Amino acid sequence: MVENQSDTFDIGGDLTVKRLGFGAMRITGEDIIGEPDDVENARAVLKRAVELGVDFIDTADSYGPGVSERLIGETLDTERDDLVVATKGGLLRNTEADWLPHGDPDYLRNAQLCSRDRLRMDPLDLYQYHRPDPDTDFEESVHALAEMKDEGLVRHVGLSNVSVEQLDRARDIVDIATVQNQYNVANRDAEAVLEACENYGVGFIPWFPLAAGSLDDVAGIDEVAANHDATPHQIALAWLLRHSDVTLPIPGTASLDHLEQNVAASAIELTVEEYEQLT
Repeated sequence: MVENQSDTFDIGGDLTVKRLGFGAMRITGEDIIGEPDDVENARAVLKRAVELGVDFIDTADSYGPGVSERLIGETLDTERDDLVVATKGGLLRNTEADWLPHGDPDYLRNAQLCSRDRLRMDPLDLYQYHRPDPDTDFEESVHALAEMKDEGLVRHVGLSNVSVEQLDRARDIVDIATVQNQYNVANRDAEAVLEACENYGVGFIPWFPLAAGSLDDVAGIDEVAANHDATPHQIALAWLLRHSDVTLPIPGTASLDHLEQNVAASAIELTVEEYEQLT
């Protein structure tokens, strides 16, 4: 089976990771609430990802909530030097599976402590503000993360679901290592944010990188996939890796087979013509 062959990126200048990572949202229960149906399978997926050379894992306290972080902390050696684990705070969950922004600084400080405990990490490698809260001043939320960094609780600070203007405001407060926005070959609404990250040397983590259910709208992707004896989803990942040197795709899955297919996409080299056809 193909191991992770993606090139590397230095998160925050000092955390070197292979650019194809793993998103740990899907190792939870239905609607990203509660335990997965098969806990041992979830653990096996995490272990296999690392065996395949994945050294960047992204999660959040809202996945479960708490379940994804706990499984990672229980299953992997999260403090090993060759593994970077990123998490996020700033969203609440309920029994209706809603995602509710909550950026109160005191809440973020408490959430970060809980994440450290579940992940068994001290400090956290990368702590990301999950989504701006319309009821909380954006700068106050970012200041809370900056203070965590100053206190040595987190090594690097990231943002998620932000605009270029919000990224610039945050950078006036603290060094921003990464931005995580929805982006894929079928949805490029965050192109301006990606371009800003390229200009600033900030890692760009595209969530929903496989564009599941949307690839039928991408002209030529089936043809390119056939050229490489690959799936359209693998081509979507290969396109992200080719599109920018700062992209850090984090495809997620609860399937060992799909995990291996995703990692194998790192070995696909699109020709100039294929890349331009999809772009």
